[in-house]
Amino acid sequence: MNIEQEINALRKELHEHNYRYYSEDAPIISDQLFDEKLARLKALEEQHPAFYDPNSPTQRVGGAVTKSFKTVVHAQRMYSLDNSYNKQDLLDWEARMCKNLGVDQVDYTCELKYDGASISITYQDGKLVQAVTRGDGIQGDDVTQNVKTIRTVPLQLTGLSIPEKFSIRGEIMLPTAGFLAMNEQRIAAGEEPYMNPRNTASGSLKLQDSKAVASRPLECYLYQIVATRPLFSSQLESLEAAIRWGFRVPKHFIHAPNMDAVFHFLDYWEQERSHLPYEIDGVVIKVNQMAFQEQLGYTAKSPRWAMAYKFKAAAAETVLESVTYQVGRTGAITPVAQLRPVLLGGTVVKRASLHNADFIKELGLHDHDTVLVEKGGEIIPKITAVKLEKRPLDAKEIVYATHCPECNTLLVRNADEAQHYCPNALGCMPQRVGRVAHFISRKAMDIDGLGAETIQLLMQHQLIDSYADLYSLKEVDLVPLERLAEKSAQNIVHAIAASVTVPFSRVLFALGIRYVGQTVAKKLAQHFGSIDALMQASVEELVQVEEIGERIALSVVAYFRVPAHHQQIEKLRSAGIQLSQTVAAPASTLLADMRFVVSGVFELYSRDELKAVIEQNGGKVASSISANTTYLIAGDKMGPAKKDKAVSLGVPIISEIEFNALLKP
Repeated sequence: MNIEQEINALRKELHEHNYRYYSEDAPIISDQLFDEKLARLKALEEQHPAFYDPNSPTQRVGGAVTKSFKTVVHAQRMYSLDNSYNKQDLLDWEARMCKNLGVDQVDYTCELKYDGASISITYQDGKLVQAVTRGDGIQGDDVTQNVKTIRTVPLQLTGLSIPEKFSIRGEIMLPTAGFLAMNEQRIAAGEEPYMNPRNTASGSLKLQDSKAVASRPLECYLYQIVATRPLFSSQLESLEAAIRWGFRVPKHFIHAPNMDAVFHFLDYWEQERSHLPYEIDGVVIKVNQMAFQEQLGYTAKSPRWAMAYKFKAAAAETVLESVTYQVGRTGAITPVAQLRPVLLGGTVVKRASLHNADFIKELGLHDHDTVLVEKGGEIIPKITAVKLEKRPLDAKEIVYATHCPECNTLLVRNADEAQHYCPNALGCMPQRVGRVAHFISRKAMDIDGLGAETIQLLMQHQLIDSYADLYSLKEVDLVPLERLAEKSAQNIVHAIAASVTVPFSRVLFALGIRYVGQTVAKKLAQHFGSIDALMQASVEELVQVEEIGERIALSVVAYFRVPAHHQQIEKLRSAGIQLSQTVAAPASTLLADMRFVVSGVFELYSRDELKAVIEQNGGKVASSISANTTYLIAGDKMGPAKKDKAVSLGVPIISEIEFNALLKP
């Protein structure tokens, strides 16, 4: 055996032992023998650097230093899950799905919902090539070097029928014992302990030194395989394949043939979760059949085929000290309970959301009430109940604010909304500051160096009145301001100048039009192509855009009726901001004026590829069948509901072969 063969043999053997030890908990050699083999491999690699392999078992110890983490766009979006807190929600969800699919029943997988940091790991030819954090679901941070140090993440896959390229998603966590051990070390060193395992695991992924990451007892559980084409017929089959390939898949999952089996699983783990070696906050229920998942699809934020059932949250009792009111960038008023500090779920809680006036009235909240506070899956804790027996005799009912706490303008409330608003959009300082802060945020114009305090300072010194005025700022304007050195001023001006290249869809999002988030902004930019065309669009024209409803359309039209907004847009235009984008011309007009609905699983195309071909040839894709649908393209395992509706409306049903025939001139 030559040197290269010995190195490769050692790598293969050590990968196998790593899997047996960390994933199966069934080692077949002693720790000492493993260490000896690893030392031999390390020595050979140092003596023969030509045989370097970034996925060698020796790379687990880390050593790479990352000054900044590159932003990476996910090949397939990482959606969040809709939450459920009671079983009736699940029954209603099942009823909606069965109606949509045209079936009487579906089966499920049930998997524990881990309280960790979400990760997407990509493998090429069986080797780990990239690991990316969830981020905002559309893009995340490349943390590949740090993830490679986690021993439960395989660097090299084993087994048969491994796809050429795919991603697998899961959670990186700190087991309870490891977390407690880390805190014992910190306390012994005179340092503050970490507050909870989830935040500590998430923070670990962003450490600059991968050696520091390697020293932490992180673990990774993987549970969702993602590829450009369907690889399996069921979620259960995909989990079994992941185990065969060497992934650490959580052992506590089941195939549930019906909702009764789901409920049994929920009841069991709500009682037993405290015995697990790590934290969970619920159960994820997924439709098992991949064909059904394809048919059900996604909302703008979540898959329709999965639901997170959240266990009852831990609650703490404390005293309401006062109610304050925050003003958002849209003028929305948010009441906030100021609480006597209390420890809840590993963090000290001082504030809780009160949502709106109706919520306060429903609670019957009085000053200095003793209240129950829960996190309940929310980032901001919320008050769930009042302990009436502990209410002071002289307590007075909380009366909702009538005027803006910042500018004293009389608040208004739309008849169809629970929220109160300050209508003084152009004069209320928090709204003005908030709009600029949103404009410069990372997902919008991505202008570094300006915080809310600096923005307010700029406004107080009358250097800017709105976000459009940022582009007239000079270094000489900024240097005299408090806390701004010459270098900081220079960086801010350079960042503002660089933002003129931000694409139109992000500029549109940056404007802060109510209800126009990132996804909606992209849809509008793609459809209209320019700010000028969008400004002239009617409500009727806007609702024709996919995923644009009447509420969004009315908000867009109302925004462009304000003269001040037109003035700001003209300033942006003068600054060279991208207010239009090139709309790719269709490859042909063969499908012009045709509307298609795509349903089922196909052999020649993935569903996304099929939709792209339709649009590239001038056609439009709709999610539901109507009298305006030209064709329903039917694949394998298409649900009977769509077929029945197409037949009832006289919509022709064609195969992908027949669709291809339409593309021939």
